[in-house]
Amino acid sequence: MIPYATVEEASIALGRNLTRLETLWFDYSATKSDYYLYCHNILFLFLVFSLVPLPLVFVELARSASGWFNRYKIQPKVNYSLSDMFKCYKDVMTMFILVVGPLQLVSYPSIQMIEVRSGLPLPTITEILSQLVVYFLIEDYTNYWVHRFFHSKWGYDKIHRVHHEYTAPIGYAAPYAHWAEVLLLGIPTFMGPAIAPGHMITFWLWIALRQMEAIETHSGYDFPWSPTKYIPFYGGAEYHDYHHYVGGQSQSNFASVFTYCDYIYGTDKGYRFQKKLLEQIKESSKKSNKHNGGIKSD
Repeated sequence: MIPYATVEEASIALGRNLTRLETLWFDYSATKSDYYLYCHNILFLFLVFSLVPLPLVFVELARSASGWFNRYKIQPKVNYSLSDMFKCYKDVMTMFILVVGPLQLVSYPSIQMIEVRSGLPLPTITEILSQLVVYFLIEDYTNYWVHRFFHSKWGYDKIHRVHHEYTAPIGYAAPYAHWAEVLLLGIPTFMGPAIAPGHMITFWLWIALRQMEAIETHSGYDFPWSPTKYIPFYGGAEYHDYHHYVGGQSQSNFASVFTYCDYIYGTDKGYRFQKKLLEQIKESSKKSNKHNGGIKSD
């Protein structure tokens, strides 16, 4: 809670006038507890889980009906009906109500412990962006090792097999998992803010962006216009789709966001071999078509 009764008091304490955004933040948060602000994550996660994958539903239905977007579908032989996708959403919402929401409600002491702040001044754009980069890097590294554990025999059979029920991922399947996996993957997500704590707004953005990235990765579509194509070492949908396609036996492409861990530890060899093989087949097919096109019949 902001320890100032008025904007004027806050301005005196900061030694300057509040910015427009800081004034808006003061007006909204001054009378609200830090716990109440932290619990906004429940609303943000509900909106992300519900709305962000929704355009992919229409893309999938349009593709199934008319073949539109077929060129972007990573596994074009797999079709999902509206009822299939709605069932996935219902399962995710059940987990949200029973696990994710309650976890947010009881985890506030950890936020107090690492001292995520909610007062003034607000962080600069540079501060927010630099912390988000750090959070993504830390989460990616720790998630890599947790994910490898999930692909041990015990981890897969007891926990991770639920997430791999979708061998061809869809957006709503990003958070679809066993309750124990949901809890364990909260550790990598929390590690970044624990190491480099910032403002509550940065924390909100981190939680929302991480889930949006997971939805994009599980979209099942490789869109060439995606802005994530310009992020160095970013894995993306095509990269993670291979992991789901191989399934329980997969020992490749464990990284959640970037590709450097898989490259360093040699867990992308199967993916790179398959990709190279497919490129050779395409090249061979092009040469064959060109050769046949050049032959004239008598």
